[in-house]
Amino acid sequence: MPSCLHAGVVALALTLTAPGVATAQKWADPPLRGAELLAALRAGGYVLYFRHADTDWSQKDTRGMNLDDCTVQRNLSARGRDNARAIGAAIRELGIPIGSVLASPLCRTVETAMLAFGIAEKSMAVLEGGPLPPGSQGRYSALSALLSTPPPPGTNTVLVGHAYPFYALVGAQYLEEGEAGIVRPRGTEFEVVARIWVNQWRDLAPGPAGR
Repeated sequence: MPSCLHAGVVALALTLTAPGVATAQKWADPPLRGAELLAALRAGGYVLYFRHADTDWSQKDTRGMNLDDCTVQRNLSARGRDNARAIGAAIRELGIPIGSVLASPLCRTVETAMLAFGIAEKSMAVLEGGPLPPGSQGRYSALSALLSTPPPPGTNTVLVGHAYPFYALVGAQYLEEGEAGIVRPRGTEFEVVARIWVNQWRDLAPGPAGR
């Protein structure tokens, strides 16, 4: 999606989720599973929010770091790179249509997106918590807007971000590295319908391929 179009989508969604209008911030009960979930994803209309793949925790993010300088950030480990490739391969094999892929501009999120999907549009909306203190209403309004915005018909949007912003919006528990929250956007709110771990994607396929 071109940057200008992306900015317009976010602006429209932010208008729809203006201050005082709470996002759903809830989980579907019961969640979608198995064949039902796969059919839903193949039809499109969802947002797949991934936490970046496994990282090298011996590395640290540097305060005030240059987001384009990977040498001052925590980066993917070899396992993380393998898992990112495996996620993308499984999604392609399952026939799940992917449209826009937006990533936090940190190196580990961009690399996850590139290895999995071959494309990545850097988006501060996936990263930025805004100037408000943690826990303040509206701190992650830009991310909430993206999660609430339906993708074009027949496609799914991918966001590759971090654990805390998603947790701040939906609660429950943090996504593991490489785990995805599957979101049903509703225009002014959203609902999380499933969580999928790295090794669970192929389990969605029916028959022996899904074992």
